[in-house]
Amino acid sequence: MRTLLCVEDEKTLLNNNCAFFARLGYRVLAAETLAEAGAFLVQEQVDAIILDIMLPDGNGLELLKGLRAAGNRIPVILLTAWGKPQDVSLGYKLGATAYISKPFDYDAVQAIVENIFERYEELPETIVRGSLTLKLSAMVALMDGKDMLLTQKEFALLLCFVQNENKVIDPDLLYTKVWNAPMKDNKQTLRKHISSVRKKLQEGGSCYTISAVRDQGYRFGRVL
Repeated sequence: MRTLLCVEDEKTLLNNNCAFFARLGYRVLAAETLAEAGAFLVQEQVDAIILDIMLPDGNGLELLKGLRAAGNRIPVILLTAWGKPQDVSLGYKLGATAYISKPFDYDAVQAIVENIFERYEELPETIVRGSLTLKLSAMVALMDGKDMLLTQKEFALLLCFVQNENKVIDPDLLYTKVWNAPMKDNKQTLRKHISSVRKKLQEGGSCYTISAVRDQGYRFGRVL
């Protein structure tokens, strides 16, 4: 049974969230403050965190930032009233796995959580493509043993490409798989991340690259 940690200071919403995930078969831990969340993370084996940003004793983004700085790659889903584009961008920059703005639809939240767990559960710990090595649990990509210093989203993007080697992937599907949300007006965000991953592959001397296929999408494969 997977364990979810729900961190939310609105008591009614916290109870509703916990009840919803419990009905889905998850073991649910409830925290109303950062202090309570921190205690659970020390004492319990948590598989994912559903995290609010504005909490009585601080900002949830600080918890996220601290986890990533410590190398902890536990999935963190930000569930917050902060829904402006700059808020979403900051959340992902700090390492959020998904970002959901309030008010939200529970079916959408369920789909996102299940997609996050399904993404890794049947994959091997290590995937190797030539001089490229992906360490899934640590979410680290190595080129000839050297850390490529990918962001979380860049790693998820590269993993998706590696899983679909030599296949053309539709941009909308690619964005949905990596960001756990419809692409809508975020084409530039996708292009920016693909460009960054491609550049890091080239700088590392990889025999693989990401190519744009006109009017179709993107393909990951060996350099021709």
